[in-house]
This record gives sequence, structure tokens and C-alpha cells, in this order.
Amino acid sequence: MREGFWVQVGAAWGFLAVAMGAFGAHGLKGRLEETGQLANFQTGAQYHMYSALAIVAVGLLALSGRSGAAASASGWAFLLGSAIFSGSLYLLGVTGLRWLGAITPIGGVLLLAGWVALAVAAGSPQAKALLPE
Repeated sequence: MREGFWVQVGAAWGFLAVAMGAFGAHGLKGRLEETGQLANFQTGAQYHMYSALAIVAVGLLALSGRSGAAASASGWAFLLGSAIFSGSLYLLGVTGLRWLGAITPIGGVLLLAGWVALAVAAGSPQAKALLPE
């Protein structure tokens, strides 16, 4: 992967999270309130931003030159997990299709896996070499 990849992905993901949050709060607020989906949409935007920040953290670890497979797995888990988790909540809010709620936990499990993989990557001997003694 090219240098800076995960920082760039995280920055783009953060941009999209802010855009979706603003769209939900302003452009779709009336519709989301009418359908009772505003909280779901807001939760999607909130976790979308958390994931963007986590992806940036993965990128910073990668830029140190001391990341490995766990860091890469973490980045992909955060990206895919938040796409499924937040994406299903966004779509649920806009379409009202209740079956989309069944997909959301799949994204949640991937987000959990992302945090575990990030912890493993940060605790790896390569990452420990970055810490002051």
C-alpha cells in the first residue's frame, strides 16, 4: 500500500461523515423526524466519524513504518464495518426499510474486530519500538 493511504482514507471518511451528519441534520431532518429515524441516522453519522478517526490512527501507525498485517486488517475492518454499520442506518433512515436493521450488527462486529486488530497492532514489537522508554 502506498505511503499515507490510511490517513487519506480516514480523512475522506471523516469528510463524508461530516457531510452525512449535516445532510441528516439539515436536509433530511423533517423527513427523518416524521418517520422516527432521526436518531438512527445520527447514530450512523456518529459511528462513521469514530471510524474515520480510527482509520487515521491506523494510518499514523502505518506511516511510522512499523505496522504490519494487524494494522492493515484493522483499517479494512474499520472501513468495511463502518460502511455496513453507518450505511445501513443511513439507508434505514431514508428508505424506512426495516430489514436493513438486520445488516447493521454485521458492521458492528467488524468495527469491534477493527478495535481488537488496532490494539494488537499497537502492542506489536514494531509498534512498541515507537514508544519512549
